[in-house]
Amino acid sequence: MLRARYPEKHLREWGRLSNLHTILTTGDLSAPTADKLKWIEDSASEIERLQKETIVCANCPAGLPPETAGEGEAVGCLGRINYPIDAQFEKFLADRVQLVLDTLDKTDQPRLLHILVDAESPFDGEATKELRRVTTAEGLRFFELRVPIRLSRAGGHLTTDNVFDLLAGFRSEDAEQTTYTREFPLSATADYYDFLDLILRNDISDLERERVHARTRNYAQFLRLLAALERAEALDTRVLVD
Repeated sequence: MLRARYPEKHLREWGRLSNLHTILTTGDLSAPTADKLKWIEDSASEIERLQKETIVCANCPAGLPPETAGEGEAVGCLGRINYPIDAQFEKFLADRVQLVLDTLDKTDQPRLLHILVDAESPFDGEATKELRRVTTAEGLRFFELRVPIRLSRAGGHLTTDNVFDLLAGFRSEDAEQTTYTREFPLSATADYYDFLDLILRNDISDLERERVHARTRNYAQFLRLLAALERAEALDTRVLVD
């Protein structure tokens, strides 16, 4: 396994490197600049090294489904959720949570949903609300929608800010070592798996799934997170996220 030989920070850097290299060499249609060509040339030896080292990922029990991998994702147990979270995925998420609240008996709802709708829920939406206000100097945002979607009826006191707070997991205590600031601890992986499995996959037709895939890249990325939670539970470990 790669983690027996490389620290988490190194694998994460490889993930970024392979993603960026793929974008620049296969997906970037603009005319190559001198800086771009130099970067590709300078990174060639490291790209060759990571490609050789990550061959083992194909047979690793922690490997995630290749069909949900991001561009150039060489390290099989890593994934990425790109910002901004697009409006189509946020609308899909709101519709699915509302559907579960409206149609499933409370005893059949996943435990995380009970926590989400509780008046004393720790997922108060404030962290996501702050991120929604941010626009970087380069014009980048965390969310395409500037205002969250409000739920109704049993979820009338909630917005998608609360849902994204829940999906952000918990603060990691060893961020300095791993470079990941958030995590889904082992004690919570089963609950998060049940919630995301219900929201992302339960009773969704093939046609609707294809439509969502076509409209938003975030859907496949959250499916990869779902797969990571499944692997983590089987391997008795946690999932690290930002």
